Amino acid sequence: MSVAATRTAAPQVGEAKPLRPRSWPFAVPAVLVTLVVLVPFLWLGLLSFFEDGTLSLVHYQRMLENQSYLSILSDTVLLSLIVTGIVIVLGIPTTYFIVRQPPWLATLMLACVAIPFWTSLLVRTYAWMVLLQRRGLINTWLLDLGLIDRPLRLANSFTGTTIGMVHIMLPFFIFPLYSAMRQIDPDMVKAARSLGAGPSRAFWDVFLPLSTPGIMAGALLSFVLCLGFYVTPQLLGGGNVTTISMKIQQNVTMYSEWGASSALGVVLLVLVLLCFLLVQGLVPRRLRS
Repeated sequence: MSVAATRTAAPQVGEAKPLRPRSWPFAVPAVLVTLVVLVPFLWLGLLSFFEDGTLSLVHYQRMLENQSYLSILSDTVLLSLIVTGIVIVLGIPTTYFIVRQPPWLATLMLACVAIPFWTSLLVRTYAWMVLLQRRGLINTWLLDLGLIDRPLRLANSFTGTTIGMVHIMLPFFIFPLYSAMRQIDPDMVKAARSLGAGPSRAFWDVFLPLSTPGIMAGALLSFVLCLGFYVTPQLLGGGNVTTISMKIQQNVTMYSEWGASSALGVVLLVLVLLCFLLVQGLVPRRLRS
């Protein structure tokens, strides 16, 4: 072989070498876990298309014809939308305030936001039951201050369920939004201020639009989690609020209707997928990258 050919075959300095697929064994545990979850999910999905061993759409037809199913579906979506909207209204100014603090103070505030994660969801829900009951702390304080004449119906109601879910969902919105806001260059706001924009104008026209990916991510996470909530609506609703997850539990434990429960699970999955597609369409590509 000639010297010229040897030089041609040798890799050049700085040339990227092809990566060898040697890291695939590290993905095996994750793939196995995914399959363990996927197999029963597919089995339940198939059950929704069978009735007495024959292929049928009777479970989906029942949901379309039965007004109670439509009412449960609408209540679940409405509750999720209300909770997500309140979380957005409360979370944006809270996160913006945390971002503007010194790093050590912002870390301390984020730790305070994360404190609810250290407590069981069931314990937090029971705490709200104590606070919201007719002779609970909230009604007692309002009566003592003379703001109300009779106790408000907060527990065992749609209002109490909303309050409890907002408290649980708020950290799930703040953390993604905080990550997005921390990545915004402060010079962008300074440039807007130097061009004559006031603090509020700079926030609404510059800072908030740049926070859109974080807002959409936090809102999507909150909404999807609200769709599948079970413990909080079950305890704080007191039987007056029924969600899809509660109806699934009733069909399985009380009526042993696995096909109907599976159909509700498929509907819930479709709602989640539609939410993801909607967010993908709303957030511009340049903001997602």
